[in-house]
Amino acid sequence: MESTLLAPTVTQKEDVSQLHFPSGEVLFNSEDIASRIISLHYASKLGNQDRYKVKIIFQDDEVMRKVDTTVWAVTDKMVVLKMGVLIPIHRIHEVKFL
Repeated sequence: MESTLLAPTVTQKEDVSQLHFPSGEVLFNSEDIASRIISLHYASKLGNQDRYKVKIIFQDDEVMRKVDTTVWAVTDKMVVLKMGVLIPIHRIHEVKFL
């Protein structure tokens, strides 16, 4: 996975729905993209079984951000967090298991 050089801005899960997400992909390596999908599905499995939280590093139209959250579901284009909050998969740089 791509390592983030700048410290991401801590963002509350409730604030994610107010952010704007461009349509461009943030990862350029096909291996990183595949690894991101595997990590997200694993995070979803852990979130549903054990309410396990992960740190998601993502980018909106302004800055790099991070949110500590439980992943409830993963669709082909979105990650679903608690209360129906969505993050587009193509804007996620990394998933860190806490």
